[in-house]
Amino acid sequence: MKTMFYKIQKQISLKSIFLFLLLCALKSNAQEIINSPDNKLKVQVSVLNGKPTYTIFYNEKVVLEQSPLGLKTNVGDFSNGLELSTKIIPTKIDESYELPNIKQSKVRYIANETSFSFTKENKPAIDIIFRVSNNDVAFKYKVYPQNKALSAVVKEEASGFVLPAGTTTFLSAQSNAMVGYARTMPSYEIPYTVDAPMGENGIGNGYTFPCLFKLKDSKGWILISETGVDSQYCASRLIGRENGLYTIGFPMEGENNGIGSATPGIALPSETPWRTITVGETLAPIVETTVPFDLVKPRYEASQKYEYTKGTWSWIIGMDKSMNYNEQIRYVDFSADLGYKTLLVDALWDTQLGREKTETLAKYAANKGVGLYLWYNSNGSWNDAPQTPRGIMNNSIARRKEMAWMKKIGIKGIKVDFFGGDKQETMKLYEDILFDANDYGIMVIFHGTTLPRGWERMYPNYVSSEAVLASENLFFTQKSCDTEAFSATLHCFIRNTVGSMDFGGSALNKFYNDKNIPNKGSKRMTSDVYALATAVLFQSGVQHFALAPNNLTDAPKWAIDFMKEVPTTWDEVRFIDGYPGKYAIIARRNGNKWYIAGINAQKETIKTKIKLGMIPMGDKLKKYSDDTLLNGSVSDLIQKKNQEIELIIPCNGAVLITN
Repeated sequence: MKTMFYKIQKQISLKSIFLFLLLCALKSNAQEIINSPDNKLKVQVSVLNGKPTYTIFYNEKVVLEQSPLGLKTNVGDFSNGLELSTKIIPTKIDESYELPNIKQSKVRYIANETSFSFTKENKPAIDIIFRVSNNDVAFKYKVYPQNKALSAVVKEEASGFVLPAGTTTFLSAQSNAMVGYARTMPSYEIPYTVDAPMGENGIGNGYTFPCLFKLKDSKGWILISETGVDSQYCASRLIGRENGLYTIGFPMEGENNGIGSATPGIALPSETPWRTITVGETLAPIVETTVPFDLVKPRYEASQKYEYTKGTWSWIIGMDKSMNYNEQIRYVDFSADLGYKTLLVDALWDTQLGREKTETLAKYAANKGVGLYLWYNSNGSWNDAPQTPRGIMNNSIARRKEMAWMKKIGIKGIKVDFFGGDKQETMKLYEDILFDANDYGIMVIFHGTTLPRGWERMYPNYVSSEAVLASENLFFTQKSCDTEAFSATLHCFIRNTVGSMDFGGSALNKFYNDKNIPNKGSKRMTSDVYALATAVLFQSGVQHFALAPNNLTDAPKWAIDFMKEVPTTWDEVRFIDGYPGKYAIIARRNGNKWYIAGINAQKETIKTKIKLGMIPMGDKLKKYSDDTLLNGSVSDLIQKKNQEIELIIPCNGAVLITN
């Protein structure tokens, strides 16, 4: 009897142990699914041996293979040894908002959100929060207090993205720190590599956001970026690894002259910025996504209603010598003649005009219905750029005193340059400048800068950022002019898809000099129609175009008339056709009027037919087009019953259609 009792007891014990081990295995190998509202996009979140991962499917095909998740901090490693608790909270998101200075003025955001809570050693560790909308996946982390720790340093983010074999890349490398002009880099200005294989890591520092990937065998496109970065975290980059893996990288230690930590410090509990992944069978979801703005909220109230304008600036054509009172008066008159409402007064205004003359200029401009934007150097101790004004925007006391003066003389906005870093300390400087400027009703453009990450919605007086190899390079080098169309077909599908881009282009001078003298300075290789088309293709709520007063007499009247009427704010955008580095055709709507712009960077002339279903049959259309010698002309059309229009676009040329 006793022997039988021990046998039964042993069996029960073995069964209990087996059930316990099975329960542990289930906990460490859990799996959950989140679907998009249209059920085409699916995210599978798994825990394998204590490590959280995710996989993305689109139309039942794997578009992002099993990829790592998690954080490593100085108060705990939350990338392994985790258990998924039963606390899984699904939420349906259905929000609407209006924002005048992004690609779509009225947005309805519908998504499914699930918050996954993880424990470590039976204590709350982190939540991983996923949002899945049609074509967009986003995730972020929430970190909980650990023991008595109410603060932490995030030493590393395990978040990764494993692209399928055969994927090709369209990426801009992150530069070394403290290099380039006056040691002001990185500033997101490295040229893109196109259709390149995976397995590289740029020049060793990874890649700047956003990052575009093309899946093998025409299975679609993926855009990876981030949003919601503010003073509470650093900005990040993408680090290339082996076997299709890319991971999140924090700033380099040497950025901003080595000042500030390269790793973010957070209060606990705390949430990280969102990592975003946009997926599409075509480039349409990439061009049309509003996910950078969908996921964030305003950080403060606007102090007034801000106005988005068109303007001119002398510096892009005349450089430093144009910064004198008489030339700025000439450009004020030029802006007024075009019906533009602003003028950007660039570097050295404080020494070459002087503050007294600047006040006089502001008063003269106001009488002409033109407001001024003033340029400032951001720098304190992190760059060697000599351009003035210096030592103001980095200091709260000096900055607010300066902004009070600006408000007094009626300055509309500022352009702040030369930041050169992505550290948390630098993110705080961006936020501080914006917040202070709002107190004085001043709008802000950033130049020599990082990528905006949802800032149009977060900061109501934020206008735009450069973060691209912009128009001044067309003045500096002929090579930039030779590749102008090529670069533009990339910006449409990469940089400008996630945030406003301060490019400052649309030049109508044939040569980059202040009198348009032949064979002096770099030569523009693109057509006049191309210049008009980029005013539509490049999105920014405020545009200071590279036009010059001589264009009133030496440019075609139809070109000047178009530049007078083209808007800078849009209600809708639609991808029509294109391929990065080859050609781009995009439509934008302002009110009831559509603008369809196409450019071509290929040697061969494009001949294609596009269907414009948004324009009713019988509508009158105006078409701007180029011949083979890039001579532009304007013709009138009537929208056909089949709503199809044939386009012929030569190399470095363009086509533009309006209703």
